[in-house]
Amino acid sequence: MSQRGLEALLRPKTIAVLGASMKPNRAGYLMMRNLLDGGFSGPVMPVTPAYKAVCGVLAWPEVSALPFAPDLAVICTNASRNLALLEELGKKGCRACIILSSPPEQHSALLACAARWQIRILGPNSLGLLGPWQGLNASFSPVPIHKGRLAFISQSAAVSNTILDWAQQRQVGFSWFIALGDSQDVDVDELLDFLARDSKTRAILLYLEQLSNARRFVSAARSASRNKPILVIKSGRSEQAQALLKSPPGLDAAWSAAIQRAGLLRVQDTHELFSAVETLSYMRPLRGERLIIISNGAAPAALALDELYLRNGKLTQLDEVTLGNLRSTLPPGVNIANPLDLRDDATTEHYVQALEVLLDSAQQDAIMLVHAPSAAAPGSLCAQEIIALIKRHPRGKYATLLTNWCGEHSSQDARQLFSEAGVPTYRTPEGAVTAFMHMVEYHRNQKQLRETPTLPQNLSANTLRAHTLIEQALQDGATTLDTHEVQPILQAYGLTTLPTWIAGDSAEAVHIAEQIGYPVALKLRSPDIPHKSEVQGVMLYLRTAEEVQQAANAILDRVKLTWPQARIFGLLVQGMANRAGAQELRIVVENDPVFGPLIMLGESGVTWRPNEQAAAALPPLNMNLARYLVIQAIKQQKIRGHSALQPLDITGLSQLLVQVSNLIVDCPQITRLDIHPLLVSGSSFTLLDVTLALEPYRGDADTRLAIRPYPQHLEEQVLMKNGERCVFRPILPEDEPQLRRFIGRVTKEDLYYRYFNEINEFTHEDLANMTQIDYDREMAFVAVRREEDNNEIIGVSRAISDPDNIDAEFAVLVRSDLKGLGLGRQLMEKLIAYTRQHGIQQLNGITMPHNQGMIALAKKLGFLVDIELEDGIVSLTLPLATEASHE
Repeated sequence: MSQRGLEALLRPKTIAVLGASMKPNRAGYLMMRNLLDGGFSGPVMPVTPAYKAVCGVLAWPEVSALPFAPDLAVICTNASRNLALLEELGKKGCRACIILSSPPEQHSALLACAARWQIRILGPNSLGLLGPWQGLNASFSPVPIHKGRLAFISQSAAVSNTILDWAQQRQVGFSWFIALGDSQDVDVDELLDFLARDSKTRAILLYLEQLSNARRFVSAARSASRNKPILVIKSGRSEQAQALLKSPPGLDAAWSAAIQRAGLLRVQDTHELFSAVETLSYMRPLRGERLIIISNGAAPAALALDELYLRNGKLTQLDEVTLGNLRSTLPPGVNIANPLDLRDDATTEHYVQALEVLLDSAQQDAIMLVHAPSAAAPGSLCAQEIIALIKRHPRGKYATLLTNWCGEHSSQDARQLFSEAGVPTYRTPEGAVTAFMHMVEYHRNQKQLRETPTLPQNLSANTLRAHTLIEQALQDGATTLDTHEVQPILQAYGLTTLPTWIAGDSAEAVHIAEQIGYPVALKLRSPDIPHKSEVQGVMLYLRTAEEVQQAANAILDRVKLTWPQARIFGLLVQGMANRAGAQELRIVVENDPVFGPLIMLGESGVTWRPNEQAAAALPPLNMNLARYLVIQAIKQQKIRGHSALQPLDITGLSQLLVQVSNLIVDCPQITRLDIHPLLVSGSSFTLLDVTLALEPYRGDADTRLAIRPYPQHLEEQVLMKNGERCVFRPILPEDEPQLRRFIGRVTKEDLYYRYFNEINEFTHEDLANMTQIDYDREMAFVAVRREEDNNEIIGVSRAISDPDNIDAEFAVLVRSDLKGLGLGRQLMEKLIAYTRQHGIQQLNGITMPHNQGMIALAKKLGFLVDIELEDGIVSLTLPLATEASHE
């Protein structure tokens, strides 16, 4: 299935309505009416044997009678006829179909039929789609929609209708409005790829209930969010709601982690959704996070401030110049501060004067105006004057402004004026702050997406040893390992556990305690009792042989009494770690059914409810992502930022999380890891108790991860013509500094051949886009050689595939002073081998007629060379479906 098929669905030239009707309450009538009223410019062909014409349009008795194949068909008949009609459409040559209703038992047959005839299906059980810029209303919507720059994709017909109704009242426009229904074929990821390239779409809003392919979604979302803001509302946070929606059970924390990792923003409820639509429709991009609040009363400003601090927002610290200008402009009784309370007798002029000073200073990142109903500053008049100031002020069109005109009836006209002027407006102070923090969180997620990651120093990983130990445990029939058994696996990844011994009875426990020294801890070993505290199965600070003996006997006696069926594998004996002033954290890795492994960080010693008590992230983690997880956990008060004696070592904890991530990525047999607790004391991190759950795993280990990890297996040593060795490997996010240095040693002429432009400097954002690639969609190989104490990049080849994974654009660049070493050819050969293996059917590139070196290399590698002198370019094409013959 392909993006090409989506063109027929979303930009059809001709449409057929199967089951068109003249009965006003029938789906076939509503669909015809909407298509004709929407202003669709192409032929609309009703198909029905019951009428000669429908809505004044000549009807055709059956699909085979149509004068030509429709691009898009809408099936409005009884669901029992779906399969037969789809078969007829396939024979006719139709390319896309909207199925309005279908029982679940029919879905697989419909998909098989659609695949056979290469028809794209929207639905089944779809409300349809609206494309106002195309004059397309192929939906059941009773509400017409305006043209706009916001695209909305929904998996719920009820939510779709609610948003449409709200948008009509607020006159919010859309570029696309697509109701997916059951998403059996056309799904969110493909539509994100389409909308990312759509010139009419400036922002995207998603309402999701489930996903068919998490990796494709995250991959498409990461790609699209680099160009356009994307907001997501995901229902089904609780198990009960998931059951109601028939969604696969999973961790809500995994959704939040995936949405954040892809650079999107999640909103939590319908109220926030409406605010988000307002925000996306009108608000300008943020430069930073500092807000100033202006109000005509302390109470509404206080409500706004409370909400801001609740959401970890920041106020602007005004400089002395700005404070002085405000003092000289505003009445003497006004306290000049942030929030700026103009008092309840503030006039329209006071609002305008304060706003003008702030626009002049441009010190803040956003301005929030709060207005309570007032005789001194009538709502509509005040709004008009503010809009006029924004229009005439030189910085007005660049300012990020939010307005909250409180009240209902008296403020309605003012809010309408703001909407018409393109200024976001909200009914409550809290709503305005929520909208601002939406943009702040989105800004943070985007910043995280483009930050230059770092690799931790001296990170060891003996993957082979870990695999050997895990496979041995599985062969022995062990599916749950405790601290004693996990120890060597964790040590293979540089993780420190407390030395642990096993005792069969109280006498052996005493003997071990005498050897290792007091105080000691005793812990029950039983795979049948997950929470040892239920039977007082953990005894700490035992200081004598007598205490150890009594504690051991007491534990074993209690278990026999309360859990007579439980298997007992003796006791664990550990030396007591120094807990004085230390923090006890918990790290859990669980397999989410949608997104795969999920790393969660929280406090130890609490009942584990991950959605409320842990911050979460998807592997693979690097130091930046791990640091972000720790800081997020602190900000959300999931963990404390310090112990009683010292601050948390964030760098050390981040490195430990990276080690855990590497273990999980490398060892697909691990289905659950629970470190409880992780004892943190200064820069010392000790894993006191660890439980590992295992299952045999066959197949590609990467497929279980929502984000494809660094493909280490593609690294190789290469010999250059001068006898030197270098390494060819996929590019890493951490390569940004080396890539900047590499580009600095490429001549302007070579850069011009590569980019068709004179480029004086690459920005951080440019370099981040080149290095932080999605290995599922793009590949860049760098040639790296060791030079003194540094690794340096000396060549790059790159291929970016289309969303269908059919064509890929390629490019190659070698450091200008190192030409003639065969690097260009070797890098291209590696790229060709990779893209062929990856299923790409054709490599395409362009260069200039003067770039004779590239043209000669392309010919040697079997490329078809087409010199287009009129356009001043040379097209290079290599079919990959069969082995290309090299000259």
